[in-house]
Amino acid sequence: MNKLSPFVLGLSLAVAGSSAAAAQQESPATPVPKVLQITREFVKPGKSGAEHDKSEAAFVQAMARANWPTHYVALSSLSGKSRALYLTGYESFDAWEKDYSASEKNAVLTADLERAAVADGELLDSMDQMVYSYDEELSYRASGDLVNARFMEIAVYHVRPGHGKEWSDLVKMAIAANQKAGTSAHWATFRLEYGGENGTWVMLSADKSMAEIDTGFKEEKQFHDALGEDGMQKFRELFGSAVDNSNQQLFAINPRQSYVPDEWIKAAPDFWKMKEVSVPAAN
Repeated sequence: MNKLSPFVLGLSLAVAGSSAAAAQQESPATPVPKVLQITREFVKPGKSGAEHDKSEAAFVQAMARANWPTHYVALSSLSGKSRALYLTGYESFDAWEKDYSASEKNAVLTADLERAAVADGELLDSMDQMVYSYDEELSYRASGDLVNARFMEIAVYHVRPGHGKEWSDLVKMAIAANQKAGTSAHWATFRLEYGGENGTWVMLSADKSMAEIDTGFKEEKQFHDALGEDGMQKFRELFGSAVDNSNQQLFAINPRQSYVPDEWIKAAPDFWKMKEVSVPAAN
């Protein structure tokens, strides 16, 4: 598929499957975070997999020993350059500040995390951090519940300066078309606030399995029919005018590198409750 095709916006967001409603019923309710911090670690060739899992276990164990209330979910890349993402959500920037200040005052936790960071750094080419704010109006059937999710699709769009209104109209067209077509789509939309190029938007879609990706592609015709020929022409025009770059990536949720609430572990122990990874004791 052409990465810059106007179909991408509708279709990449239609592959998320119909698991959202079921997950909300079966698992503890988790709101979509208003502030999302994404840390990216670019892993050296040959250093991903079990070796990186072991290194990251030191962070997880440090957080668990401190019984820290802020959690995060790890993603391992299945496309693009080898990398790991760590998603941490907050209800506000004020909540993030309080969490940051509290961790700075916890000498034991800080020392454990710094020690883990030194060891983990040996496996990395580079890392960066980005901060996003949630846009509820441009999201569709969004849920912060990842208990039963196993994969994450991330679509990144860069909007041309001065074309924000067209971008908003474009996404709202995609929402209306998915509603009319009755597709299985759902996604959460976030706007980049810090750490990258202005005008960047990301859309996150969680999947219970890759079969849901197949479903999304099968729903292409439904989406097209819902817009009609005139609607598709307008959709293409808006996409070309508003978006100057886009890409889609696929990740697997990595429970071995995630620090999640006890409620998640109780709800899906076979996935989240992994065997302990041995980490060398601090000297």
